[in-house]
Amino acid sequence: MKTVMKKLLAACSLAAGLALASGAQAETVRFWYHFDNPDNPMSKLVEKFQTQNPGIKIEAENIPWNSYYDNLYTSIVGGNAPDAAMVKLFAQPRLVEMGALEPIGDRLEKWAGKADLLDNLLTLNKGPDGQQYYLPIQYVVLYLYYRPDLFKAAGLEPPKTCEEFLNAAKTLTKAPDQYGFGFRGGKGGWDQWGTFVFSKGAKFKKGGLTTPEAIAANQWLIDLHRVHKVFPPSAPNDGFQEILGAFKGGKTAMTIHHIGSSADIVKALGDKVSAAPVPKCGEEAWTSYGDESLAVFSSSSAKDAAWKWISFLAEGENNVLFNQATGQLTVTKSGSKNWKLHEQRFVDATVASLPFAAVLPQTSATADFVNTVWPTTMQRALTGQISAEQMMKEIETLIASQ
Repeated sequence: MKTVMKKLLAACSLAAGLALASGAQAETVRFWYHFDNPDNPMSKLVEKFQTQNPGIKIEAENIPWNSYYDNLYTSIVGGNAPDAAMVKLFAQPRLVEMGALEPIGDRLEKWAGKADLLDNLLTLNKGPDGQQYYLPIQYVVLYLYYRPDLFKAAGLEPPKTCEEFLNAAKTLTKAPDQYGFGFRGGKGGWDQWGTFVFSKGAKFKKGGLTTPEAIAANQWLIDLHRVHKVFPPSAPNDGFQEILGAFKGGKTAMTIHHIGSSADIVKALGDKVSAAPVPKCGEEAWTSYGDESLAVFSSSSAKDAAWKWISFLAEGENNVLFNQATGQLTVTKSGSKNWKLHEQRFVDATVASLPFAAVLPQTSATADFVNTVWPTTMQRALTGQISAEQMMKEIETLIASQ
């Protein structure tokens, strides 16, 4: 009897020890992301990952876009950064400068999923020092959304030049019920601005924004609002939700965004929406390559677990599920072969825009430009508080200071 009791006690002690060890090995990965769409698959992905990796717990927090980077930078400085997060290229130079990012080059080389990534994505995402910090999760290219029914009724074709764009925008403006173009003057609208200003000769480099051509290009853009009045009056403060809502509601006849918005717009407008590459305003057209990647932070005490999580999100069917919710394009070759999420006309506009798609230089000035300097100066210029030249000089000062 005593022998049996000893064996039972030993077994209980072993079980308790194993449970304790298991608990001690369990790691928590704090993950920040931003989804605008109400259809959010993150809980399904977390559940699937945790089932496959029972020693890792994922705490995924959806941070509002308008305060995303303010919160991220503050958390880093305050020593409370997440273990991993969604990140964009414009933020990479500052994050590298802050020493906030964990290099993932060695992990990438050993990762089986690397071979399934679309060609050139890792090259586009390379850090300013040549190291790999970002793992691509989705991508898009911006193009022009337009109302073919309104264009047909007015005898117009989708604009291929700035002159044609201006004519169409003026013709289709029937204020206060309808405006020619929905401009995003708030945060995130710099790439719409870039379509016209960079295409007309401005360059995002020292001395490239204060040339006569660059200032004239910015004046042309501002005049769309102040002189021609083809933007809704709310344009200086409009963000993504506002420009999308106005277009879906028939308030605007054109806007610029990417394929991520197509499903939502089609739900509202059906066949009364189509897409084309943005107009070519100078020698070359310019549009923004839209990126979203994942990174592990250097302050994390769970780097291996964080890498497992972000690489899981970038793989095969997981990445397809992720992008079915965000509405952007999968980064995998396997997922791209049978991609059925978007209608062909929007895929065609994306592909046709790739040859002239671009990203801004990876410098710390870019992060300040995108997140702070552009929206504040753009709003002041659109409301007449500063001139087109003053706006460009303020941006030039930022670039020259780096």
